[in-house]
Amino acid sequence: MADGLVDRVVKIKRCAAVVKGGRRFSFAAMVVVGDAGGKVGWGYGKANEVPPSVQKAQKQASRAMIEVPLVDGTIPHQVKGHFGAAKVVLVPAGAGTGIIAGQAVRAVCEATGIRDILTKSHGTNNPVTLVKATVDALSKLRTAEQVAALRGLDPAEMTS
Repeated sequence: MADGLVDRVVKIKRCAAVVKGGRRFSFAAMVVVGDAGGKVGWGYGKANEVPPSVQKAQKQASRAMIEVPLVDGTIPHQVKGHFGAAKVVLVPAGAGTGIIAGQAVRAVCEATGIRDILTKSHGTNNPVTLVKATVDALSKLRTAEQVAALRGLDPAEMTS
């Protein structure tokens, strides 16, 4: 994708509608877009062909990007996210660990720019809901400086 954005097609679904002449197929695409530097978004596009559905999803994803705080290629703290039946736990990992995740969660982490992370998903294995749960978890992340500012404290006071 243009503008230095990384995009990953997570899932392409085929839907059939029965009409007088037979079946009419349409396609839905789930795409994750990120800048590999702390921004990520997801999009879901539907069309009668695969390429237009992917383009619609990319456009929607690039509009709905969120900012994710990163610390040395990983996340600042453990966080849980959920969407529907999908529950995702994201745990920061040491340098060199890599991305320990399934396909859907890995796509979100790679697009965000996370290099080291441990993940666990519970509930469903539906990639669409797993992506939404992962983005929900990433949206809950805060750095120590952000928490200190919210509490009206000096960041040095937060360590004690």
